[in-house]
Amino acid sequence: GPEWASYNLGVFLCTTCATGHRNLGSHISKVKSLKLGKWEDPEVEVLESGGNVHVSEKTERFVPACYRRPKPGDPHVLIEQWIRAKYERKEFESESAKDYTRGEMKGHLMKKARDENKYYPRYFVLSETESCVKYFPKESSKEAKANIPLSDVNVCLAPAKMHQDNGLQLSYITEGSTRHIYVYHESGHVIINWYMAIRSAKLNRLMVAYPSASEAELVPYLSTDFALEGYLSKTGPSEQDAYRKRWFILDHRKLMYHSGQMDAYPRGEIFLGHRDDNYSCTAGAPRNCKDQGYTFSLKTPERTYVLSAPSSEERDQWMQAVERVLEQPLRPQDNLMAVSLVRKRPGKFSLDIFSLT
Repeated sequence: GPEWASYNLGVFLCTTCATGHRNLGSHISKVKSLKLGKWEDPEVEVLESGGNVHVSEKTERFVPACYRRPKPGDPHVLIEQWIRAKYERKEFESESAKDYTRGEMKGHLMKKARDENKYYPRYFVLSETESCVKYFPKESSKEAKANIPLSDVNVCLAPAKMHQDNGLQLSYITEGSTRHIYVYHESGHVIINWYMAIRSAKLNRLMVAYPSASEAELVPYLSTDFALEGYLSKTGPSEQDAYRKRWFILDHRKLMYHSGQMDAYPRGEIFLGHRDDNYSCTAGAPRNCKDQGYTFSLKTPERTYVLSAPSSEERDQWMQAVERVLEQPLRPQDNLMAVSLVRKRPGKFSLDIFSLT
C-alpha cells in the first residue's frame, strides 16, 4: 500500500520506508505524498521510467546471501540500514567485498552486565577461522571472558525489551544452559555490520559442512528471531504450587522462562518435541490444579506445565505458536540441541528436564 514516492529515485514507498528516505536527506531522496502532493510532469516521468523493480535491478544487484532483506514489521534499524545501504552507500551495486563478508570483525560494543542493568564497553572479536565470537574486558586483555562457537550462537536483532534501537541479543548454550548476552552500539550501521558478519561467517561454515546444499537452503539457519516473548504465570513442579510470573521466550523448539526480561540465564528451559512423541498444548488447567485466569497446559513426556496468560488473546497467541512447533518434524540439529540441554544439579540456574522420546 504505497502512499509516497521518491520522485528523483523513481520508487514508490510505504509510510515506514518514506520515513527512512526522508532521513537520507533531500540530496539523496526527494519524497512526496501520492495523494496530497502536487506533481509536476517531469517528476511523474521519472516514476514512469523507473519503478521499484527496475530500480532494484541496479541497487540490489549484488546483495550477499547472508544479508537479511527486511520485511514489514522488522526492526527499525534493519529497515533504515537497508535503505542507506541501497541509496546512500550504494553497497550492492558492485561485487566488491563487504566489511561483514571478510570472515572477521573486531571492535567495541556496549555489553549489559550479567547481574545489573548497566552497560559497559567490551572488546568483541568475530573469527571465522576460529569459528567463534569472543569478547574481552579491554582490547589489551589476553584472556577472553567468553568464547562462543559459531555453531551454537543465535543472534536476534534489536529485541523491544532492550529499549535500544541498535541492539543485539546473542544466545548460546554453555554447560547445559542457555546464556544471553545483550549488546548495542550508538551506530546502526555498526550493529548491522556485526549482525551480518555473524550470519556471513555461519553461512560459510555451513557451506563447508554441507557442500551439497545451496546458499538458499542454508540461509534460514543463520539466525532466527524469537517466535514470541512475554510474561506468563506458571506453577511449580506440583500442580498445587502457586503461580509465579515469569518472562517466557519461545526460540524454535526451546521454551525458556526467566525471572526478568533481561536475565542472563533462564530459570528453566523446556524442549518442545513432536506431537507424536506425547507433546501437546491444551486450554485450561488439569483437574487438580487451580485455574488462574487464561490458563493452558503444556504436556511433555516428563511433566505437564500449567501456564496462565494475562488475556485470552495472549493465551491464544502462545498456544498457536507452541502448536506450530509441535507440528513440525524434528531436524538433526534439534536432536543435538535437546541432548545438549541436560539436567543440572540444584543451584542458581537449575533447569527443568529436557527430553526426546
